[in-house]
Amino acid sequence: MTTDTKVRHTTPAGTNIFLELGFDPEEAKQLNTASQREIRISLALKEQLMTAIADWIEEKGLKQADAAATLMVSRPRVSDLVNRKMHLFTIDTLVGMLSSIGKQVNFTIE
Repeated sequence: MTTDTKVRHTTPAGTNIFLELGFDPEEAKQLNTASQREIRISLALKEQLMTAIADWIEEKGLKQADAAATLMVSRPRVSDLVNRKMHLFTIDTLVGMLSSIGKQVNFTIE
């Protein structure tokens, strides 16, 4: 048995995916606006969490290998963190890292 891996369509970056999925234009615009807002919020949260961890590493004067041992991740993972490669981390992972260094994370919902 073989798996069909043929690419049939590629959506260009910046395209409203909801239009591509067949939503009517007005609804697609609303959905796209809402999804972009959610993405911005998620990225802002990740930035705050990553900054807190990177600041901790700097304050402690840790080398990446030492930080990795404390955070229970690999040294390249710490490098990705301090270089703000947000797409490689989930919010849950970052909260877990902060917990492992004794930092409490609180979210405010408004």
